[in-house]
Amino acid sequence: MSNGQLIDTSNLRGDFFGGLTAGVVALPLALAFGVQSGMGAIAGIYGAIAIGIFAAWFGGTNTQISGPTGPMTVVSAVVIATEIELHGSLDAAFGTIIAIFLLAGLFQALMGILKIGQYIRYMPYPVVSGFMSGIGVIIIVLQFFPFLGQSSPKKILDIFTELPTAIPNASIESVLLALGTIATIYLFPRITKLVPSALVALIFLTLLSTLMGLNVSIIGNIPDGLPELQFDELLHIDYSQPMLIIIPAITLAALGIIDSLLTSIVADNMTKTQHNSNKELIGQGLGNMAAAIIGGIPGAGATMRTVVNINSGGKTKLSGVIHGVALLLVLVGAGAYARLIPLPVLAGILITVGIGIIDYKGLKHINCVPKSDAAVMLIVLIMTVFVDLLQAVAVGMVLASLLFMKKVSDISEEKSSVGSVGDFAREVSWIDEANISDATSEKVYIKHFDGPIFFGFASKLQQMTQVLPQVDVVIMRMAKVPYIDQSGMYAIEDAVMALQEKNVLVLMVELREQPKDMLKLIDLIPNLISEEHLYEDFNSCVAVLDSGKLS
Repeated sequence: MSNGQLIDTSNLRGDFFGGLTAGVVALPLALAFGVQSGMGAIAGIYGAIAIGIFAAWFGGTNTQISGPTGPMTVVSAVVIATEIELHGSLDAAFGTIIAIFLLAGLFQALMGILKIGQYIRYMPYPVVSGFMSGIGVIIIVLQFFPFLGQSSPKKILDIFTELPTAIPNASIESVLLALGTIATIYLFPRITKLVPSALVALIFLTLLSTLMGLNVSIIGNIPDGLPELQFDELLHIDYSQPMLIIIPAITLAALGIIDSLLTSIVADNMTKTQHNSNKELIGQGLGNMAAAIIGGIPGAGATMRTVVNINSGGKTKLSGVIHGVALLLVLVGAGAYARLIPLPVLAGILITVGIGIIDYKGLKHINCVPKSDAAVMLIVLIMTVFVDLLQAVAVGMVLASLLFMKKVSDISEEKSSVGSVGDFAREVSWIDEANISDATSEKVYIKHFDGPIFFGFASKLQQMTQVLPQVDVVIMRMAKVPYIDQSGMYAIEDAVMALQEKNVLVLMVELREQPKDMLKLIDLIPNLISEEHLYEDFNSCVAVLDSGKLS
């Protein structure tokens, strides 16, 4: 972008198609999330438009597509249900709900101004994994009753207790529509991926339901035209108990920060760029404030839509703005038709969203990772589903930190009681690197690891792969690494895969017992790094490099 240029048009065609495709993908999700929130489909569209435009324009991740997401909608639905219970109706609670959403956006912007965003790197993988899987489970469970053609209880425990009596009264037409939606979403990509399968399911099954006159619940009336500003609603709020507004706002803000910055990391990995986390929080905060002002639900960076944008050619912030504008045009031109969409179709869409959010990689390796990491993940998952999302993350962070400190303490005690001073001196010295020939040094990058590879280190490893000079070989010196946790395992796995995509050969030297066992359990050794590329000492590794026999 040249100096003084407000809009980067260097990738206009790619940004147009990326934003347009993301908008198409976002439409059915926005409608579904709006309905699930309890404020109606229109609130989902309003949120997608406002957050999509403002978060893209003012944020710090060029390719990020933002809008209502599964985690944010789950919490929003709890907030809305609580306020309706307190005030008696949605209309009576509307002003307070808007105030909570507005304050949540303000908190996010302040967190960005205070440069809090950089600390997302210290989020342990088991906490993220358990949290995301819990969110996926919640979304799926909340669709049980709409799937059956019935109104759903708001609480997870109530859904499980009332489900046995609901199943005999299920609407066959609703069940078939929901199953048809799920089947279309998963099977249509086998025909073509040019059109998002969720949109195909939405349009086709809505037409089918309407033409056949099926007796199923539909979205109903959706306001036409542009949204109205809701400032007047803020004047009719009881501010005598401010904590009833502040606490849920903090919860939403914290969740939005986690949700958005995790998506920013995904975007970085795909585009080989580096986002500005603090600027991203400012953009997300402004987006959520704008959404609240027009009566929309809050949101965050949306991983699936961001991936779609990147894969369709989006590279700059313009793609996110185009995504929001596309939704605005749909609202103005097709709002009257959206009222016919059956709720079971939206339930089917949301079930696939929930299935997609669950972290199968973490669950698959639950028997392979350290038991402490597995325990943290399961505790966070269970607490997310049955207790509270923010409490689950807080408990997970505390447990992960305590367990890590204990492990480091145990390792320190082992080191002090086992081995000689000479062994330790050999271990911490890099003097042997002076023996590398000039020819070899020109094509080799040596990465030193100076302690446990854990959740606080993962982002630094990602940065290393992004700024790595042009080399043929990377040697990872692991003598000082006594311990790797789950976050560290996956960080190394991602780094090795990124390097191999650049045709860089990765060698490991002086790998100790615990890290080696962990990397073998997740098949990083030998699937990504073969046994022959592991060396007991640095000199033998260099000797092979100097000989030119390494393949």
